[in-house]
Amino acid sequence: MPYSIMLDAGHGGRDPGAVYNGRAEKDDSLALTLAVGEILQDRGLDVLYTRTTDVYESPYQKAMEANEAGVDFFVSIHRNSNPTPNTSSGVESLVYDKSGIKLEMAENINEQLEAVGFVNLGVKERPGLVILRRTRMPAVLVEVGFINSDTDNMLFDNNFEDIALAIAEGILDTLQMNGDIPSVPGSYTVQAGAFRNGTYADRLQQELLDQDFPAVISQDNGLYRVTVGTYPTLDEAAAVERRLKRAGYQTVIVSG
Repeated sequence: MPYSIMLDAGHGGRDPGAVYNGRAEKDDSLALTLAVGEILQDRGLDVLYTRTTDVYESPYQKAMEANEAGVDFFVSIHRNSNPTPNTSSGVESLVYDKSGIKLEMAENINEQLEAVGFVNLGVKERPGLVILRRTRMPAVLVEVGFINSDTDNMLFDNNFEDIALAIAEGILDTLQMNGDIPSVPGSYTVQAGAFRNGTYADRLQQELLDQDFPAVISQDNGLYRVTVGTYPTLDEAAAVERRLKRAGYQTVIVSG
């Protein structure tokens, strides 16, 4: 049975969260939450959401939703803010207390986001936050850069897919470290494209080969699929997928 996680896009509806130059935290958090959820679903987790549209629910309501759903983990995604614009930057994660798997997950998420380019501000205890206090499962709140930092916003916009992947990898790394998602030998490949026109597939294959990616083309149900490598473990496939994402390709890991 797959492990389940509820992802929470911070704020929403009548509550915009932090705002800066017409930018609202609720919008950034929702877009990123949906992107993270898609990756986690592709990796085999059962993903639920507190919201998928611009609606408002109180932190208490969100915590109760997670409890009623009986999910194994809860991750809330936000953007940070400072009273004075462009004086702070970086990512930090918040937990009820610094213990257990929630601390490991928070640290792993921060480390992955640091690799994308954010300053790592560490993990902080916030026992007063309802979303962390009332959830019955391990819960982490991630502040993905400062919304009133031009530096962080540029990083957020220019590396959006890498940021989503970093958060997902931080979650998955934690579960694998704790034996919750066994990294068993199997067959995994990374799909970089699927086309109905074989010419486009040929073009993408050559482009990948020129960058030393071992790309091949297969035909299935009228589609020409371009994939990179065959790997015995999910970890190895994920490492290649990260390289492809950073090179600007839309990818998905496929198990054989």
